[in-house]
Amino acid sequence: MRDYLLTLCVTAAVTYLLTGPVRKFAIATGAMPEIRARDVHREPTPRLGGIAMFFGLCAGLLVADHLQNLNSVFELSNEPRALLSGAALIWLIGVLDDKFELDALIKLGAQMISAGVMVVQGLTILWLPIPGVGVVSLTQWQGTLLTVALVVLTINAVNFVDGLDGLAAGMVCIAATAFFLYAYRLWYGYTIEAAAPATLFTVILMGMCLGFLPHNMHPARIFMGDSGSMLIGLILAASAISITGQVDPDTLKIFEGSTRQATHAALPVFIPLLLPLTIIAIPMADLILAIVRRTWKGQSPFAADRGHLHHRLLEIGHSHSRAVLIMYFWSALIAFGTLAYSVHSTSMWIVLGITVLSAVGLVLLLLPRFTPRAPRWAESFVPPRYRRRKLPAVPTTVAGAAPEERVPVPAGINGATAIGNRSRFTDRRKAGTPS
Repeated sequence: MRDYLLTLCVTAAVTYLLTGPVRKFAIATGAMPEIRARDVHREPTPRLGGIAMFFGLCAGLLVADHLQNLNSVFELSNEPRALLSGAALIWLIGVLDDKFELDALIKLGAQMISAGVMVVQGLTILWLPIPGVGVVSLTQWQGTLLTVALVVLTINAVNFVDGLDGLAAGMVCIAATAFFLYAYRLWYGYTIEAAAPATLFTVILMGMCLGFLPHNMHPARIFMGDSGSMLIGLILAASAISITGQVDPDTLKIFEGSTRQATHAALPVFIPLLLPLTIIAIPMADLILAIVRRTWKGQSPFAADRGHLHHRLLEIGHSHSRAVLIMYFWSALIAFGTLAYSVHSTSMWIVLGITVLSAVGLVLLLLPRFTPRAPRWAESFVPPRYRRRKLPAVPTTVAGAAPEERVPVPAGINGATAIGNRSRFTDRRKAGTPS
């Protein structure tokens, strides 16, 4: 664990220290697009934060290669090289897009090529664990198509959710933490060496996100851009492919008793990692809803709009920070709830805890629907927004009077009396007599 912590700290430190110079470089090169209709920030903000994240990735891999307990990953597996090759390609396309705004189809083609580069070097799905059946081996073409599809879906899911300050980096960090805990359990708990690459990938991904978040929290000083969002999406997909398509459930049967029992034991996390619908359920749901919404309107699925989940949270009354925290909450609940269920799937306390936290999440979502007010005796102990507001008394004026001649009408006096009083007051003022 100490080697993983060292790798995480080095990755986070390099990413954090490089983000400041990268920000100055982005400003100097003009990588600061104007405010668009779908944007929620008010001032032009530099992009290219993915440059610092990519060098953080390189630093993490370099340090891990020189650590005694982690260099076996590079000696026994080609997956780190495959990841670095695919990441470098997708990062380069992202940098060009942050500067020159590439066409969506060009980026889609680059995503598929990056996935293909990783497949050629061995990072691919070899088999799938099916409950009640066991392990189903995939042909080369089936594994390639499934791998490319998973990479493209995950990259675009992360890219679509990157709409608020700190949102994408925080959600991916939560997902990477869940991945790391599960992979670490397989690697050191069951001594399954095939889980070692995914363990390394996820801890590096955590460091990249943690190092970038201080610069990206609201109000953000720099955006990761497509160079960062597509990069972390690819690494997240590579981790899922490595641990799902490479770890054979047959190796678990010595602990579980049989292949079928091993498959059932690993099912709560194996299937979610195959199609990351629970670990990154929120970004994937946002991606699917965006495609359906835009297609229904006759638009391109890649056409930008303000219909994403985080935009809807802002529209119903949540603040920027609260919307980000709500997305964090639901991502963590789904990711770690699935992780806890995979460890103790027979425990009713886990199911009860997830249910209670889901209810809390629904209350948080509905906060703008009502305005809670503290009792008067407790108003001095709560923030001003929870205190009962006292509206100032608005004096009633006589209709038709000029601004300088309007006279407040006391309660109980009709309009005629008020007009008569105003006339007498005006006559005395003209005569020079004190009122």
